[in-house]
Amino acid sequence: MEEVEHKIDFDEKGNIILKKTSNISKGKKSKSGGSQFELKVRKDLESKNWIVVKWTNNIEDNRIIPAKRIFKRFNKNMGVMTIGTGFPDFLVFQKIDNYYKIIGVEVKSNGILQKIEKEKCAWYLKNQTFSEIWIAKKIKEKNKIHIEYDNFAETYPKFLI
Repeated sequence: MEEVEHKIDFDEKGNIILKKTSNISKGKKSKSGGSQFELKVRKDLESKNWIVVKWTNNIEDNRIIPAKRIFKRFNKNMGVMTIGTGFPDFLVFQKIDNYYKIIGVEVKSNGILQKIEKEKCAWYLKNQTFSEIWIAKKIKEKNKIHIEYDNFAETYPKFLI
C-alpha cells in the first residue's frame, strides 16, 4: 500500500490545508520534546523555591487578555480543548524580605525568541507587569541537559529603548 504524502485538514474558516505527513510527525516530536522541557524547567524553578504558575494571558491591542483557547479535533466524534497558551509560559514569584519578586519565564529549547515574542517581552517590562523576564534554554553537556536562564533585558537591550 502506498504511503500518503499529504493529509487534508481544515482551518477555522473552513479552508482546506494540505499538510505533509513527514512534517506532521516532526511536529508531534517537537511538541512532545517542548512539553517535556517545559516540565523540567518548572521542576527546576520549584526546586529553587520559586512558586510557579502557568501564565494563561497574552497581549493584544496593548492590553493583557486571556489567551485564546484552541480546539484540536482528533476524530469526527470527539475533540479536545486545550487551555490557552499564554506568553510567557510561566509566572514565578518568591518572597524576598517584605515584597515579592515577580518574573515571567518563557521556555525555549534553543533560547531564541521570535520578533513578536521580543516585542511582547518589552511591553511587559515597560508596563511593569513583571520585574524581569527570563528565557529558559537547554544546555547540553556530555549526556546531561542543564537549564540556563537568560535575562531578557540583558540579552535584548535594544528592544527596551
